[in-house]
Amino acid sequence: MNALIEMRQVTKAYRGVPAVTKVDFVLREGEIHALLGENGAGKSTLTKMMCGVTLPTSGEMFLSGAPFRFETPAEALENGIAMVFQETSLVPSMTVAQNLYLGDERLFNRIRGLNIAAQTFLQSLNFNVNPTALVSALGAAHKQMVEIARAVRKKVRVIIFDEPTAALTPEEKHHFFALVRRLKQSGVSIIFISHALEEALAIADRITVLRDGEIVASDDAGAFDRDRIIRAMVGRSLSGSLYRREAGQAARPVGEKVLSVQNVSMGSIVRNTSFSIYSGQVTGMFGLIGSGRTEAAKIIAGVAKRNFFNGGEVRLHDRSVRYRVPRQAVADGIVYVTEDRKLEGFFETMTIPENLYMGALAAGTAGGMLVDMAEMRAIAAEWTRTLNVRAINPNARVIELSGGNQQKVVIAKSLVQKPKIIIFDEPTRGVDVGAIAEIHQFINGLADQGLAVVVISSYLPEIMNLSDRILVCRSGRVVEEFGPDEATEEKIMYAAVH
Repeated sequence: MNALIEMRQVTKAYRGVPAVTKVDFVLREGEIHALLGENGAGKSTLTKMMCGVTLPTSGEMFLSGAPFRFETPAEALENGIAMVFQETSLVPSMTVAQNLYLGDERLFNRIRGLNIAAQTFLQSLNFNVNPTALVSALGAAHKQMVEIARAVRKKVRVIIFDEPTAALTPEEKHHFFALVRRLKQSGVSIIFISHALEEALAIADRITVLRDGEIVASDDAGAFDRDRIIRAMVGRSLSGSLYRREAGQAARPVGEKVLSVQNVSMGSIVRNTSFSIYSGQVTGMFGLIGSGRTEAAKIIAGVAKRNFFNGGEVRLHDRSVRYRVPRQAVADGIVYVTEDRKLEGFFETMTIPENLYMGALAAGTAGGMLVDMAEMRAIAAEWTRTLNVRAINPNARVIELSGGNQQKVVIAKSLVQKPKIIIFDEPTRGVDVGAIAEIHQFINGLADQGLAVVVISSYLPEIMNLSDRILVCRSGRVVEEFGPDEATEEKIMYAAVH
C-alpha cells in the first residue's frame, strides 16, 4: 500500500522541551494504524501536527507525496484529515443535530429537516442518540458518539481517533469497531489511539509504540502481543499485576458503616436505590451507560439533587443529610472525582499549583482566603510528588499536561480537601497502563488508611481488581452485590443486563 501521510524527522518542542523527537511515521492508504504509548509519550502531539492543531518545530510532513503544513484544523479538514479528540470539541449550547451539521448549514434551515437527517445518519451508525438533545445534557458516552459521527459525516480520507472507546459500553464498542472496519473498506485510513491494548491488537493492521516522544517499536499487528506492547511502552512488563488480584488476596474486613443510601430517587434516572458504604473498603459500582450509578454518586456528593418529595434519604454516620451544593458535602468529608475532567475537573488555563490551591481554598483547608504563595507551592510540591505528576515544569498549565497527568491533578485537587469518603468516577479513563497501576495502588492505599472509597467504572477487570464489594446497577437502582471471591465477569454482566 502507498503512503498517505509520511512524517520525516519531525520534532515538536514546547518552551524548548521536546514532546516529540525526530519521529519517522507512515500511515498507509486504507489501513488501521494503532498508535500506543503512555500518557506524555507524544501520541496526541504527533497526530495534532497532522491535523493542524499545532505546528512542528522541525521536520517534514507529506500528504500523498506532497509537502504539507496545515495552519488550522479547518485547513486539514479541507484536505481530508479529521480528528476525533479525546476531550470532545462539541458546542454545549447546541443540539446534537446542530453540532453534526455545524459549518455545513444552508442559508435557510428547517429544524425539523435537520433533526430527521441527523436521526437517519446516527441510526446508520448504530448510535442511539437523540438529535434534538442539547449536548450539555449528554453523558460522556453520547458526546463521544456525536464526535465520532461528526467526523465520519465529513467523508474524509484520514480519521484520527483519540481514545474513542473510553466512554463506550461493550455493545457500543462493538458497533464502533464495525464502523471502523466499514470505513477501512471504503478506503479511509484510520489512526487509532487507545490505552485498551486488546482493542488495538484486535482491530489494527499495524501498531506503532511511542515512549518519551520517540518511536520504540513499529510493526504489523500480528508481530505484537500484549506483553510486548507493555514492555515497549514502559520498559518493563506489567501483565502479571495489572487488573489481577493477588492469589489468596481477601477482601478487606468491613469497617464502620459511614454512609447509607435508602430508597433514593431522582426522576427516572435513579429509582429507589439503596446501598451502604463502609470505611476501610473499596466499594466498586458497575453498570452500563444509563444505569444511574454516576447520578447516585452525584446525589451523595451534592452535585445533583434527589426528588424533593419521595426522594429517599442519605444518612452520614446515622445523620440525615441533603446537600444543596458540593461544598456542603466537602465540609462533611465527601468528595466526588468527576468522570469528565475537562468540563468539571480542573481550570485548564491555571497552573498545577493554582488548581491544587483552589481545591484547598474551596474546602477551607488552606491558611485563609488570601493566596499564600509559599503555601501554594508547598501543597503543589507535596501532591505532585505523591501522585507522580509529570510536567514540563512545576508551574505548567494543566491544559499542557497529558490526559493521565491531568487525571492525577484532578485526584490531587480532591484529596487536598482531606475527605473521609471519596468517590472516583471512571478514575482511569484515558489513562495509560503505567499510570493505571499507579492510580490503582494509590486507591488501595487510601482504603488501607481507613477511608471509604467508591470506584465507579465501566471496565470489569478494573472493578474486579480493586473492589472489596461490587455493587451492580441497572435501570436506576442497585440490583446485586458480590464479594470478590464470588464475582465473575459473567455474573456481573448478567446482573447489569438482565
